[in-house]
Amino acid sequence: MAARAGAGAGGDDDIPLLDDLMPWSVRPLRTGRPWVTAPDTASLKARWARLVRAEGAERERLFGPTRSRGPQTPVAALPGQSTSTARFARESGPCPEPVRILHGPFDEQWLIPDHRLIDAARPELWRVADGHQLFAVEHGYVPQDAGPALSVTALLPDGHSPAGRPGRIRPLYRRPGGLEPNLAPGLLGLLRARHGDAVTPESVLAWILAAARHSPAGCVVPLPADTARWWAGVELGRELLRLQLRGARGGERPRLPGGRRPYVRAAVPAAPGTLEYDPDVEALLLGTGRISPVPAAAWEFRVGGVRMLELWFERRASADGADGLEAIRPRDWPREWTSELLELITVLALLTELRPRQQALTDGPQLTTGDLRAAGVLPVAATARRPASVLDHQEEGPDGQFALL
Repeated sequence: MAARAGAGAGGDDDIPLLDDLMPWSVRPLRTGRPWVTAPDTASLKARWARLVRAEGAERERLFGPTRSRGPQTPVAALPGQSTSTARFARESGPCPEPVRILHGPFDEQWLIPDHRLIDAARPELWRVADGHQLFAVEHGYVPQDAGPALSVTALLPDGHSPAGRPGRIRPLYRRPGGLEPNLAPGLLGLLRARHGDAVTPESVLAWILAAARHSPAGCVVPLPADTARWWAGVELGRELLRLQLRGARGGERPRLPGGRRPYVRAAVPAAPGTLEYDPDVEALLLGTGRISPVPAAAWEFRVGGVRMLELWFERRASADGADGLEAIRPRDWPREWTSELLELITVLALLTELRPRQQALTDGPQLTTGDLRAAGVLPVAATARRPASVLDHQEEGPDGQFALL
């Protein structure tokens, strides 16, 4: 079981840690070079083209070598991707098709899925990323943080922390195909005995999403002893999940009711240099562009103390001061970014409306860590904290050689 030093400071000694309920976790991705991610695919393809046209010292400079990666570094294939494993110094082909990722808590961006370019790609995540997988992403603890403790996505998350204190990435399933839930052995049986056979790994994740909260010891998850509160929390968690998935897995895209939906009232200029909020008219101002109505709660939505709308804009604002390949980005503000911004405003507004219901979930009797020990769920076996062996095929190693498994 994970150490709980300092847990008593928040009165959470007897509340289970997420680290015990979902014991297998992976550290955030570390790209090593920011130019391999971008809010648009065209920029990534242009950066790749510029890089492979360069030769010798110029290619090395643009590449941005680190101790983990350089143009001559031998690297195995990224699981599930068909990119080359030849030394990048010899690369001359087209850019691999970028993949959609979740960059930080709420920013959907794109990544070049080439293992030769990424310092720490966390291959174990790529092996289990499929149409059944969901990822819970912890947000690192920041004192006085009133924002959510974690988010859930169907995209591959990079686990980036807005406040610079990364948490962990926890897949719901340890194997592809929705097999072997990443839950403490015995937890599912205990919850079914309490709340009925309808308890599934997905409903456990829904409860976790609704009830998780910050603590100095890590993310904690109160578990209710009463069945009515359990299913109320699961229903709430499913609403939160639907909003955060943004239409993935056949769900509906989030929408605010008519009259409250944000619209573009003045076109976003080609290069909006500033982002401001006018609370008097509930308007978001992007240079001379204007979007309204934007609820104040959406503007103030923070993770780790950082405003999500401001952070989203900063990652897309002017490239002034950018160097090398990172300076290659759209000359004009793409229309798609405005659509994505409207959806993000909607998601943040709706999530805020559900916060009072989340806070009410902590009322009432709970299953404590002592109860979990008595049931044999805790302590968690070390094997449950390691990735499962999911390799049923050979993966290509450096320079086209098959990896030894």
